Amino acid sequence: MDPALNPFKPGSGLRPPALEGRDAERREFDLLVTRSKLRNYDRGMMLSGLRGVGKTTLLNNLAEHAENRGWLTIGIEARPNEAGVAAVRAKLGNELAAGLRRFSRRHKLQKTLDGLVELARGFTLGVGVGPAKVELTLGRQAATGDLDLDLEELVEAISEVMKKRASAFGLFIDEMQDLDADLLGALLAVQHRASQREWPFFVIGAGLPSLPAVLAGTRSYAERQFAYSTVGPLSPTDAADALRIPVERHGGEFTSGALEILVEASGGYPYFLQEFGKAIWAVAPETPFTGEDALLAVEEGRRALDDGFFPSRWNRATERERRYLRAIAATGEVAPRSGTVAAAMGLTTTAVSDVRDSAIKKGLVWSPEHGRIGFTVPGMDDFIRRQPTD
Repeated sequence: MDPALNPFKPGSGLRPPALEGRDAERREFDLLVTRSKLRNYDRGMMLSGLRGVGKTTLLNNLAEHAENRGWLTIGIEARPNEAGVAAVRAKLGNELAAGLRRFSRRHKLQKTLDGLVELARGFTLGVGVGPAKVELTLGRQAATGDLDLDLEELVEAISEVMKKRASAFGLFIDEMQDLDADLLGALLAVQHRASQREWPFFVIGAGLPSLPAVLAGTRSYAERQFAYSTVGPLSPTDAADALRIPVERHGGEFTSGALEILVEASGGYPYFLQEFGKAIWAVAPETPFTGEDALLAVEEGRRALDDGFFPSRWNRATERERRYLRAIAATGEVAPRSGTVAAAMGLTTTAVSDVRDSAIKKGLVWSPEHGRIGFTVPGMDDFIRRQPTD
């Protein structure tokens, strides 16, 4: 098989050759876009799920659809550390200015939007720690110093222009659970005010399964503020289509046995499907791809996952965090009780609470319910059990 024609592209946010199994989310978002053109404004959306289920790809697909339908779209990615907080705050103003410039060129609105571009360029969020160090200017006008109010003023100004055009302003945020508390609170407050005043402003976010709880903990009304969607593994039929359709577009095919092997090995996770699809294209001499080809592809794909996907998480953990992760994996449960994990380490739950919290903050684990813990990455437990112990 010609390597240059390999349609599979494993990677964070890379567009897959066939976006299968996400029709419900795409239909719901299309309805939001359609209603906004009628000035009948609905709620924003939140997508949550484990790593590797395709949240970033889906978020990018929704943003592209909105832009094609005339929305002003801005995309940012949150970071879970202080340097990232500074970067995302600075990037918000830069992306707003750049997005407005793109929008004005595309719709020939340079004169109309010049003032908004300057407003966005002047929008700077202080990167110091604590409210006393937040500095913010709106164009040449002195800011109030209140992050909520100043962000609201900017969103209101943009929304007024979008509403006249029967358009909307969409802010698409990936890894939203990692936004710093001040900025997250301000965005939720402005989204709340936008709903009350019928501004065409929508926050569309994606993040780990903990995202809904993070939002609700920041603003109590957040649980009613968005349409929430859990993005999980694909069904066997959709997973098979995600492999079969790209290959058929290039004149190839699978035997039914080969598809079954790859789908089962992937667990329906889109990232794994891309790895196995890429591998079978590389190892098979010709089509139709056979069961033997599929077994070789699973072996090759797992090697690729062990070389890149899993170690990127494992290597971020401290030695103590690794002990904790090993204890989770050793239980053999998807979401063991925290007490069970602590006991496996020979410690009390209180004694491991700090390492549990640090692993959660790094996005290595999450709490699916009170008193339980689980990995944010599917298959991480198997990877850990394959690692040599010191």
